[in-house]
Formats: sequence, C-alpha cells, structure tokens
Amino acid sequence: MTAELVRGQNHPLPDTRLEIRVSAGHPVLAGATLGDEQGRVPGVEWIAHPGAPSLPGVDVPGQAAADHRLAVDLEAVPGAVHRVSVLLALPGPRAGGAARFGTVAAPFVAVAGPDGAEIATFTITGLDSESAVVALELYRRQGTWKVRAMGQGYEGGLAALLGDQGLERPADLAAAILETVAPGPAPVAAPAQHVPDAERVRHTAPVTATDPAPTVPVTPPPPPPPGAGTDTPTPATSGGPVNYAHPRRRTAAAPGPAPESEPRQGPPTPVAGDASGWSMDERLYNQVWGMFEDLARTAAAYRSACEFAENRLDRELDQTLSDYRARADGANDAARAAARARRDELVARAQEVLDRDLAQLVAESEVVEPALPVAFARWENPVWQAYRTPAEEPMAVRLGDLHLPERTDLRIPMLVRLPLERGLWVDSGRGHSEAAGLLDEVELRRLALDCAVAHAARLLAAHPAGAFTVHVVDPAGAGTAALAPLVETGVLAAPPARGAAGVSAVLEQLTERVDLLQMAVRAGASDALPPGLDAARQLLLVHDFPHGFDDRAVTRLRYLADEGPSVGVHLLMVADREDASAYGPLLDPLWRSLLRLTPVPDDHLADPWVGHAWSYEPPMLPPGSAVLRQVLGQVAAARHGERS
Repeated sequence: MTAELVRGQNHPLPDTRLEIRVSAGHPVLAGATLGDEQGRVPGVEWIAHPGAPSLPGVDVPGQAAADHRLAVDLEAVPGAVHRVSVLLALPGPRAGGAARFGTVAAPFVAVAGPDGAEIATFTITGLDSESAVVALELYRRQGTWKVRAMGQGYEGGLAALLGDQGLERPADLAAAILETVAPGPAPVAAPAQHVPDAERVRHTAPVTATDPAPTVPVTPPPPPPPGAGTDTPTPATSGGPVNYAHPRRRTAAAPGPAPESEPRQGPPTPVAGDASGWSMDERLYNQVWGMFEDLARTAAAYRSACEFAENRLDRELDQTLSDYRARADGANDAARAAARARRDELVARAQEVLDRDLAQLVAESEVVEPALPVAFARWENPVWQAYRTPAEEPMAVRLGDLHLPERTDLRIPMLVRLPLERGLWVDSGRGHSEAAGLLDEVELRRLALDCAVAHAARLLAAHPAGAFTVHVVDPAGAGTAALAPLVETGVLAAPPARGAAGVSAVLEQLTERVDLLQMAVRAGASDALPPGLDAARQLLLVHDFPHGFDDRAVTRLRYLADEGPSVGVHLLMVADREDASAYGPLLDPLWRSLLRLTPVPDDHLADPWVGHAWSYEPPMLPPGSAVLRQVLGQVAAARHGERS
C-alpha cells in the first residue's frame, strides 16, 4: 500500500533502486544534493543538476519541465553520503517561468520501486513566496534507508537553499545552475505517454499548521535541515485561485516483469554507537541526537496526520449539511458515517506508523542507554560505580531526560554541550507544573536545591582534576543539609558564603575575574594574567535568591550571567522568580539568559523544529543511593592530588 506522507513524516524504503517522479503542473528544475549525516554538502561536485545531471547513484533530468523522473541507486552512492536531498526550483521569469510556488499548482512527488509501484507520495502544500524547495530527503539510518517528506521552502530561492546546505558562494552557484535551463533549444526527449482523462488523478492537499517560535532545550551538533527554512501560510490567491489538481500525474504502469529481488527484511537490530564520529562518545552523542530528532519528527507527522483527518472530516460534514435535498431520504446520515470511517482509517494508519517508529526507538534506547559513558548516563547506571576522574572534558553532560505524551516511557537523554553556553536556573517555584502543585513550598524548595547539587556534581565529575571550581552562596544557611555532600567531601573552593558580606565578597571576586579575562582576551595577552589566578572554569551556585542581595549584588549577578559564560564563569541559580518580583522587569534579562530546569517533571521545553512541548524530568538520585558522595569523594581526591 502506498504511504501518503505529510510534512515531516518518514517511511522505510524496501529497495535501494528507486524512481522519483515529480509532477508540478509548471516547468521546474529538478536536482539532488548528496550530504553527510548533518545534511551538509561538501562541494559543488556533490550536486546533480541539469548542467551536470549524473552523480554516483543519482541521475536527474537535463532540462526544466513540468514532469520529471529521477533515477536513484542508493547502493551506488559513496559511503560518506547519508542524505540525498531532492530539490525543485523555479527557473524564474527570465527563463519564462513563474517567480514563486504560490502562483502554481502544489508540486506532487512520488517515490517508486524498481517495479514501478509507488512506495510513498507527498504533496508539497503551504508554499507562497518561495521559489526553491527541498521536496524529499532519502536518509540512512542504522544501515537502512528511509524517505522523509520535507517541503522546506526558501524565499531566497536556490541560492538560499544551497547556502543552507553549507555550500560556498551559493549565489554564484545557483546562477550557474539556473543558467543551464535558460531559454534555448531543448534536447530531444522521448515522446510523452498519453494518459486518458479517466486515468488522471486528483490529489487533495493536506492542511498543515505552521511551526511556532521555539526555545532550545539542548545544544545540538550542526543543525539539521528541518527548521532552517520557513513553513509559510497557504498560497495567496492573487491572480485567481490556485488549482491543486494534478492533471499530469500518471498511474503506475508495469514496465514488464519485475526483476527478482531479495525478500523484505524487518527493522534493523539497533546497535549502540551506530552513528558517525571519531570516538565512541561522539558516536553515542550523535546517536542520541538522532533519536531525539526521530522522535520529534515521527510525533509531528502523527499529529499532522490526525489534524489533517479531522480537518477533512469537518469539510465533508459541512458539505453534507449544505445538501438539503439529501436530508429526506437519509443520504446525509450515510455520508456522515462514511466520512467518519475515512477519518478513522486515516488516524489508524497514522497510529500504525507511529507505533512502528516508537517501537524501533524503544528498542534502540534499550541498547544505547546501558552503553552511555559516565557524563551521559543516569545516576542508576552501573558505570558510575566505576567512576574515575576523566583525563579530558567530554562533549556534553546529561542534565535530565525528555519525553513526549505519545510514549511517556521513551525517554531521550537531555545532553548539553560543554563548555556551557549559558547558565542554569533550577526553578523552585510552582509555575504551571501539575507535579509542583502537589507539593508544599518547603518540599519544592528542598527538591530544587537537591537537583542543583546533582547538576553541580555532574559538572564536577565531567571535568579533569582541577579544571572546574564550584562556589556556593547560601546567605541564610537554609540549604545546609542539601549542600552537605559538596561541603563534607571537600570539592568546594571555599565554604558556602553566608550573609550579605559573604555574598558581596564572592560576587566581587568573580566579577573581577571576568573583567581580567575579558581584557586579556581582547588584548591578546593571556600570558599577562596574574600568576595566582585559578585557570579552572568557575560555577557559582546561588541559593535562596534574592535573600541577602542588595542592588549592587543584583547588578553584579546580572553581569556574571551576561558576560561570564564567554570566559568560563557560569551561574547555577536556585530561585523562585516570584520571590524577586519586587525588582519588576529589571531581572527579566537574567531569567531569559539562563536555561530553566525544574525539580519535578514539567513540559516547559520546546524543540527548534516542530515546536513540541517536551516534558523534562530532572536527574534525581535513586533513594538511599550513596553514588553522589562516592563520585564527589573521587573528585576531591583527584583535586587534592593534582594540587600536591
């Protein structure tokens, strides 16, 4: 059965020899780019276009046309290629074409196997002022290939598309490619097959919602293509309504006896570290990121498909209600029942695809989670029992888990790159969290400080001996019990600062450090720093803010939040924003500059592509576990040994 994809949805490819059919209803240029695992194209020699229509494993048409057929052999592409992006571009008015996709029929793309049968189809709706679009992406995942419906348009045209894929001088390159389809003698082509009107297919365009502006919960490797373009509103109707029919879309014709092929295999067996990278840690990091990306997109495709089914049901019900002549004989009831049955069938198909993808991700998570290194692992992972101070800083640390409501037991590690790009804020207030509303204020504040101590311990454990220093500000001494593991193991640079004087002294010391380092960096005189200056990165854990902070201390705190990360000085705030409401909007930039975390599960994080509200779960220690003190004891012993 052919899979009818919506934007963001993926589908497995049962064969590596494919034919990609494009029906645009208007002349377009069709091409393809070969990219690495992040979608970046190494150079112009990895682009197939009318001027250079053949690459290893890819052949594209040599001229702009309303219909195209691209030949792809995924076994023949180079081993370094992980993504094949199929792109469409309008030749533009200079070549006698349209200026934007919003004035022409929505392009239709189909992926067919070697026997001519369609595997997946995609109608690219929602385009308006764009003149270039990435239609499909064929990508390698765990040794097998999948197709993803992209529909990522670019108002800047082919130049913007190529630039987004990492190519140099994209404007010149785009001009050269478009020049190959300028008006002139067209090459002789095989006569087009005539298709009777009865075989012409009309394809209903699905409705998709535009993505909201998101925040970023994790620091990824180079951004993947989705999210780099712009999902635009439905096409404008200037110059008459847009016709979404596809008069040139042909039904699949059997070209003859199909060649014998190997039997279809089930999903591949997950393998830990099955991603690109120079080391196992880097491969595992990239694999976790790939799992996050796959979960985001499969959930987005499911929600989009359900929304499309509901929208189509609403339209069909409205049509039945408007036909007053059919009310008397009961035809309306039958039409409504049929419309609901079609909706249920679409939702069931979407659920089947979702369940298949989630089952594969669950299987991968069960393999990957036990293989994670210390910095990426949960506290209950046995790898912590064998902890030793690392010789070098890892790529990232785990600050919790993320999950979506479609599968709450599938948790993706929330890995944050090192060095930290901004400070952290553990919110001890209730906010809008349902879990926080079930706790009293004292318990919530205690959990927030426990969570902050666990974060500080992870950061200490992730760095080599002496490379990370932690300071603590606890003005009223209210956090003595929670801070005991840090104090008693001797990992702190000094005892927690108490009272207004202690707060002022710590802030003044760190502010001067930031000033000195910034001046040295700007002057290129790092060797001129004072000999006694601690070269380690600094973390200031602030508890019970704003108690014990005067206006001068608040100003210094804001300065550290803004300027500190660039020179290795970071904040870890434990605070309820409502407690500082007396300062009004003065502190709004402070909260916005910090990555907000919570001591209880909360769905306040959004990803940068499809705007999902991800539920965050903090990395709490197992009840009764002594692993935190064991790890901090190792950190302290290594720190003191490094000094002696």
